[in-house]
Amino acid sequence: MTSFLKSRKTIIILPIVLVIAGAGLLFSFSFKEKTVSYKNPVGGMTNIGDPFVLKTDGSYYMYATSAPTIGFRAWQSDNLVDWEEKGLVYDQENQAKEWASGDYWAPEVIHYQNKFYMTYSARNEKGHLQISIAESSSPLGPFKDLSTEIIKQEGSYIDGDIFIDDDGTPYLYYVKDCSENIIGNTHVSQIFVQQMSNDLKTLKGKPQLLLQPDQEWEGLDGDYQWNEGPFVLKHDKKYYLMYSANFYGSADYGVGYAVSDNPLGPFEKAEENPILKKDLKKGVSGPGHNSVTTGPDGKTLYAVYHTHTDPEAPSGDREMNIDKLYFDNGKLKVSGPTRSDQKITLGGK
Repeated sequence: MTSFLKSRKTIIILPIVLVIAGAGLLFSFSFKEKTVSYKNPVGGMTNIGDPFVLKTDGSYYMYATSAPTIGFRAWQSDNLVDWEEKGLVYDQENQAKEWASGDYWAPEVIHYQNKFYMTYSARNEKGHLQISIAESSSPLGPFKDLSTEIIKQEGSYIDGDIFIDDDGTPYLYYVKDCSENIIGNTHVSQIFVQQMSNDLKTLKGKPQLLLQPDQEWEGLDGDYQWNEGPFVLKHDKKYYLMYSANFYGSADYGVGYAVSDNPLGPFEKAEENPILKKDLKKGVSGPGHNSVTTGPDGKTLYAVYHTHTDPEAPSGDREMNIDKLYFDNGKLKVSGPTRSDQKITLGGK
């Protein structure tokens, strides 16, 4: 099924005057800047979660928890607003070895060394959640498993995020899931990192614990606590680790971030967390599990995240949202969550 969200396009005409020195000539012409208007949620898709957007070759591709019993679907757009479903891009039946029984969650895709690599988690035959790396020559797949047991430690692991540093070094950020990670009497989800081999098949060194719930907004009085959904970006030589806290099916699911001078940490959480949180008066429930992409103008950053489709009945039924992300004196900020009309600059010609 193909789903679209109709958009309103605006043209802004900016006069520009050019003077040629010494020639006594004056020319004037206009620069047309196109924009597209939207209102969250975007895309028209429901029953998805954990949206991740890849920008490559002038197009956007969105991957999400979308077909949890068999694999992952993808959507394509040229403007971040109007999306077309492209079908299954990872199908368990098309793998050389069908290792998972279901719970296909949180896919992310990067373009690296002329191929596309997907990280995802699923439940193995022993009942543990397990992270896998799959590859394809196209952002629309088909993705085939490359390394299905990249994490060797016991337990359940989810939410793999591959970050490639400026020097080309790859790192895998991931979550030790609270379903099996019990500290004292509390089930806790923690975020770890390890360097990857250049072929993305194996991990190097020991797991480095980066984040675990320790801020008041993260539900510290609960028997289950979460820091999950890591996404790393770099700005002015600092590393920003965005993450989600609280239960994904709760209105209190939200986004925070931490900062470090090193991709392996230590990371310090921002005092102003959370930077995305519920606003039930606007109808916003559970904004979380985000990724970040660059707008069509090539410079504006956008946070991509999900919210609950029905704020009065929070659940795994979620929708995609986008809002501007920016840095202000070293602090990471999101202009959202919004439910009013917004505009995306498409660039001029």
